[in-house]
Amino acid sequence: RSTILAATAGLLMSLDGMHFVLSRAALLDIFLMFWIVVAFYFLVLDRSHRRAQWLAALESGSSHVRLGVPWYRLACAVSLGLAAGVKWSALWYILLFAAAIVVFDAGTRRTAGVSNYVSTALLRDGRWLLVFGALIVVTYLATWTGWFASDDGYFRHWYAQAHGLGSDRLIDPLVNLWHYHQEAYGFHTGLDTPHPYQSWPWMWLLLGRPVSMYVNTDGPCDAASCVSQVLLLGTPVLWWSFLPALAALTWLAIARRDGRAWLILACSLAGIVPWFQSMPAHRTMFYFYALPAEPFLILAVVYVLGAIIGPPRHVNPASDHRLIGSIVAGAYVTLVAICFAYFYPIYSATVITNAEWLSRMWLGSRWI
Repeated sequence: RSTILAATAGLLMSLDGMHFVLSRAALLDIFLMFWIVVAFYFLVLDRSHRRAQWLAALESGSSHVRLGVPWYRLACAVSLGLAAGVKWSALWYILLFAAAIVVFDAGTRRTAGVSNYVSTALLRDGRWLLVFGALIVVTYLATWTGWFASDDGYFRHWYAQAHGLGSDRLIDPLVNLWHYHQEAYGFHTGLDTPHPYQSWPWMWLLLGRPVSMYVNTDGPCDAASCVSQVLLLGTPVLWWSFLPALAALTWLAIARRDGRAWLILACSLAGIVPWFQSMPAHRTMFYFYALPAEPFLILAVVYVLGAIIGPPRHVNPASDHRLIGSIVAGAYVTLVAICFAYFYPIYSATVITNAEWLSRMWLGSRWI
């Protein structure tokens, strides 16, 4: 409930190199990130709305709480279905948000003094969780409308052609779609062709291997050799603060018993940790796979900045802690902005001299 911290999160997002580059390149991951953030927004609204309903019922002395249709929860399901329609890695957020809904419902009932709050939440709100899952599936299938309506879509008439039938059976569109999914899954799990810009998940937060998306050495400049490049690289000051922020966030989540901190932590890890299971198979992976986690990594940073700034001054009028914390937070954001401005030429293909380009290759051959 802090406008300043919310604005800081948005500002940090706009000052990140990876988000800036991908928002102009339009790879799938930018749309995946968008729908996951929208789903997260509705998830938080659902929690707040349900708690407000419980509070109103308790204050009125009512013995029966009528919660009604959880429209925000259903909007979250639609958003997750659209996210899955963009990329299947949305599955981890689907599982996480479904678990979060159960935890939220149980926590609200516990706060309201309901006995057996876990089982009660599952029994009373479980039907909406089933609707939640069904709506995700329906929305996901709706993203295939163009494929269903076509006659020449990939594997569109696979079963009929494979079995010598003249036309599809009633159920064949779904059978064919399932076959399509099996083939796609087999392709992606077996994708191990080496690529010069591939990287492993443990490298992503360290900026171990960015992706060069465009290079041109023919542009004119005031030197013998020039370079213009679009390098998919996060703003280093920002990205190298993510790991310390996650460590601090974990400590604050434990110390404060704050569900908000736990949710941010879980959402951050959901975008990165599942990719580790692909490492033994040497699956080809790239740095931009981490993009869906970035909004939550930034929220982790902002949460820690909020802890550094401290509570409002009226809590302890004689303390200078909030002033000092604000200066520290302001200095950090300013440093991120300066770093983004410094790297802007290699985010935007601005023509610079070769010496200027090399000065921005902080990790040497790992960035070249």
